[in-house]
Amino acid sequence: EVQLVESGGGWVEAGGSLRLSCGASGFHFGEYAIAWFRQAPGKKREGVSCLNIRAGSTSYVEAVQGRFTISIDSPKSTVFLQMNNLGPEDTAVYYCAARIFPWCVTNWNEYDYRGQGTQVTVSS
Repeated sequence: EVQLVESGGGWVEAGGSLRLSCGASGFHFGEYAIAWFRQAPGKKREGVSCLNIRAGSTSYVEAVQGRFTISIDSPKSTVFLQMNNLGPEDTAVYYCAARIFPWCVTNWNEYDYRGQGTQVTVSS
């Protein structure tokens, strides 16, 4: 079965760090575009970061620029989101998504594979 599985979420105090993982089951990322989204309570899902594997480029939403880093392991089976200096505003369910057409887009529905999410809670 082809699916994405997120892990690494949890509870952390403000200023702390977490590393999220997005594992591909049943396929390899190849030259896909892989994105992280998040959805906070009462808010719309938003794109946080994206990795264009073919171009080797990354992008971040302004709110996480300089604090979050997206990366991929050598077998191209796991994508990470290193999150540093977390604040309460980062509290959300974080989702990863993969897009076969290798361009990063901000529309969740344009991704071919989408994970179930992992909760990140940051206390003040």
